[in-house]
Amino acid sequence: MRLDAYDVIIRPIITEKSSAAMERNQYVFEVHPRANKIQIKEAVERAFKVKVEWVNTINVKPKPRRLGIFRGRTKAWKKAIVKVAEGQKIAFFEGAGA
Repeated sequence: MRLDAYDVIIRPIITEKSSAAMERNQYVFEVHPRANKIQIKEAVERAFKVKVEWVNTINVKPKPRRLGIFRGRTKAWKKAIVKVAEGQKIAFFEGAGA
């Protein structure tokens, strides 16, 4: 499966927890569910021009939801936590975090 850098990275995840991680040069993204760690690393390096040290991935399971009598589930998605080399930052996140 060949994915472009912008097909792999779907969107950044900006939460309190991910904002705290930015202080440790860690950034959180929603990524394509079939992308592996190598593809995620290459995509972040190509898209943001930074050196990635490591990538951790998490498959987020769907949660049950209800709307009146209708039962459903949220979508399943994949999250990637990316550690950037010391002294480098991803400019996209500047002002969003802490």
